Amino acid sequence: MKLVKFSTITLLALLVTACGNGQAPSERGTLVSIAAHGEASQVPDVANLSVGVVTEAQDSKKAMRDNAEQMDSLMAAIKKAGIAKKDIQTSGVSLSPRYHYQQNKKPKIVGYNARNTVSIKVRKLDELGEVLDSLAAAGANQINGPSFEIGEPGPVKAEAREKALVDAQERATIYAKALGMKVRRIVSISENGNGGMPRPMMLRSDMASSKESASTPIAPGETTLSVNLELVFELED
Repeated sequence: MKLVKFSTITLLALLVTACGNGQAPSERGTLVSIAAHGEASQVPDVANLSVGVVTEAQDSKKAMRDNAEQMDSLMAAIKKAGIAKKDIQTSGVSLSPRYHYQQNKKPKIVGYNARNTVSIKVRKLDELGEVLDSLAAAGANQINGPSFEIGEPGPVKAEAREKALVDAQERATIYAKALGMKVRRIVSISENGNGGMPRPMMLRSDMASSKESASTPIAPGETTLSVNLELVFELED
């Protein structure tokens, strides 16, 4: 058995296993546990938006009726923008009273607010600015977002995973060489992946070429996906 200790700054913990898989202690090499991190970035191709209509009226029925009429126009604009049905989802409908407050008096209802909100995905980012403008023109008075994502994250995640694996293998080789040993095999691998992290970057320079044709400027930037690996290597003489 061999026990070797390194500084925690290296993010490596050296483990020595006395037994396992039916092997006697003398048959096991030194086990090295390495934490590795890999990242890969790509320009996102999907934008998530929350758009809706808020209306006010003294009567609750009128507030809801006005909201429904305005929402019909908004939904028509969403469909006209080419948003697929699968990318449109109602996220909230609410009706709430508005109060007038006076000192030493009970609050009095003076009207109602009706709200209807939908979540949409825009898959043509070069048209996102125009889509936003068309929704506002159709009656949307609440727009939140966008948040960006990668529609098919698999290849990007695979790249991050490969980088983390290469890094771990290189470091295992360095420590094995320092000990006068060599890497025999990988004993185990565990993974913990993280979500996307946006990196703002203006990609279009012609978004506002003139006042007549200008649309809301959008900067998709890049989205970074990361993977954290925990690998255990077995070293041998």
